[in-house]
Amino acid sequence: MIRSIIVGTGSYSPAKILTNKDMESIIDTTDEWITQRTGIKQRHIVEDGETTADLGEKAARAALENAGLTTDDLDMIILATSTPNNTFPATSVDIQNRLGMHHGVAFDVQAVCSGFVFALTTADQYIKSGYAKRILVIGAETFSRLLDWEDRTTCVLFGDGAGAVIVEAGEGEGTSADRGILTSHLRSDGVHKDKLYVDGGPSTTGTTGKLRMQGKEVFRHAVGMITDVIEDAYKATGLTSDDLDWFIPHQANKRIIDASAKKLKIDPKKVVITVDRHGNTSAASIPLAICEAVKDGRVKKGDIILLEAMGGGFTWGSVLLRW
Repeated sequence: MIRSIIVGTGSYSPAKILTNKDMESIIDTTDEWITQRTGIKQRHIVEDGETTADLGEKAARAALENAGLTTDDLDMIILATSTPNNTFPATSVDIQNRLGMHHGVAFDVQAVCSGFVFALTTADQYIKSGYAKRILVIGAETFSRLLDWEDRTTCVLFGDGAGAVIVEAGEGEGTSADRGILTSHLRSDGVHKDKLYVDGGPSTTGTTGKLRMQGKEVFRHAVGMITDVIEDAYKATGLTSDDLDWFIPHQANKRIIDASAKKLKIDPKKVVITVDRHGNTSAASIPLAICEAVKDGRVKKGDIILLEAMGGGFTWGSVLLRW
């Protein structure tokens, strides 16, 4: 059977860093308050004029270099983002053009913080169907542009960045011993829309709007929803938390990550955490964490890796793969 195997990774974070100490001069907060409740110590923020397409392009180029490939080798680009350069066209076509790729297809996926998991699952389906053989999947965000910088409950949480992976078709036997994506599970439930949303848009206010969140409600639902799709992944493959080499969750809040790992009985030593340095970068957070764990040698060929995310909508999902 055809499996989707990750063959390259790349990331990019804006040069500007905003620490918790810096935040103290912007709003009524403290480093201690932010760290204790979120685990975040700093976040990267774009400069004026720096865009989601800029970040995505740099992460894409890094992934291509890491894989030893060029755009001639790609059939498709899928970008996960909630912060596009324009209402239309899709920011992915901008990146496609910047990369000098004038064949194939590029489109955006919007599932907020679950975006990368949704985009990777979409790429997997295209590859398994035979429609494409090699796909560039990017998560890129400039969430700082959506923030209300007078709302101390939200503006301390988010940052900007981009991560990318290249997946290509490979042969497998249809067992959990195969390399590549073994299973993926996606969910959404619009009843929770008002718990995490942006209060604007072209069809409503005609403005971009600002991020609004009911933090306690999001936290309350997060752990249960995350474990739901992970348990489905285990059922589909016969694997368990003991079989994992690495758990790479969406980097929203260290308390949510810790609670999820505890409920699933995942060894804390197997959890990849970057939220302390990046904050919540929405669709970029998982590929940023993947890239870091690959660069520092933690992730090795043959490792079993579990990805999961939850975002506004609510949307949530998991991907279980062998590196």
